[in-house]
Amino acid sequence: MQVLIDEIRNKLKCAVDESRAEGLLLSGGLDSSILASLAPDVSGFTVTLEPYGEDGEYAKILTRILQVKYYHRMIGIDEAFHSIPTVIGILKSFDPAIPNDIAAYFGLKLAKEKGAKNVMTGDGSDELFAGYSFMFDLPNLESYIRGLKGKMRFSSNILGQKLGVEIRQPYLSHEMIELALKIPKHLKIRAEEGKTWGKWILRKAFEGVLPPKIIWQDKRPLEYGSGTRRLRRIISEKISDEEFEEKRRAYPVRFMSKEHLFYFQIYRKVVGEIPAPKAGQAACGGCGAGIEKEANHCRICGGIQNE
Repeated sequence: MQVLIDEIRNKLKCAVDESRAEGLLLSGGLDSSILASLAPDVSGFTVTLEPYGEDGEYAKILTRILQVKYYHRMIGIDEAFHSIPTVIGILKSFDPAIPNDIAAYFGLKLAKEKGAKNVMTGDGSDELFAGYSFMFDLPNLESYIRGLKGKMRFSSNILGQKLGVEIRQPYLSHEMIELALKIPKHLKIRAEEGKTWGKWILRKAFEGVLPPKIIWQDKRPLEYGSGTRRLRRIISEKISDEEFEEKRRAYPVRFMSKEHLFYFQIYRKVVGEIPAPKAGQAACGGCGAGIEKEANHCRICGGIQNE
């Protein structure tokens, strides 16, 4: 196993070096912390919704250890709330994951304000190394991950393009993708001290480089770590049960929640109508938007296909 660990370290280090990134979206989670350890001269950028995000705590622990230059900005509830139409307009999506995208949006804005022309992200690590809990029970994990190759799309690319910040994604280098596809399931998902972990081999590869508090932390979606998840309750309180039921009947969209409806109504104002399928595309089962026939996720409404 040591040979594999050395290979992971070496190939990821090469990918980081080749990215020549000036900045890093730093959540203090496993993926961005590993990148920080491999690029000590990079500037880290963290955004949290005051005073709720855990990312700031983890990022501070990491930057003290690694001596990385670090910028942390706390955003207010009102500022985050008023950014929703902007983010939806940029992404042309009313996916319920918008709170994740709000955190990335402000992180990239902070990086640009501090002069970073390009920024690394941890995109791709969870997909390639089985970081999501739903992957633990997939019977054909290797086939599932192989099927993601060439189909992974990340909002950071779209947000970065709009803001004029180039996104660098070391985990998605050709060498890292090919390496990840060779690693068997039992080395990605494995028990450690009685608990099942995703990205097990990635964690083991950087033991001794990063502290245990960073290595063996649970997966924190960006909206949880940044605190933007708090927006969900605020938004839900703006729509009554009666209005939700009325709008569910009025629109040909399968709304997952009141929040989803809220985003859709903003989408209609700032983007317009949902795009119909083009030749060769299928219709999303959740909103009717055109999606690639083999896609399992709609980028317009966030719906999972064939559920």
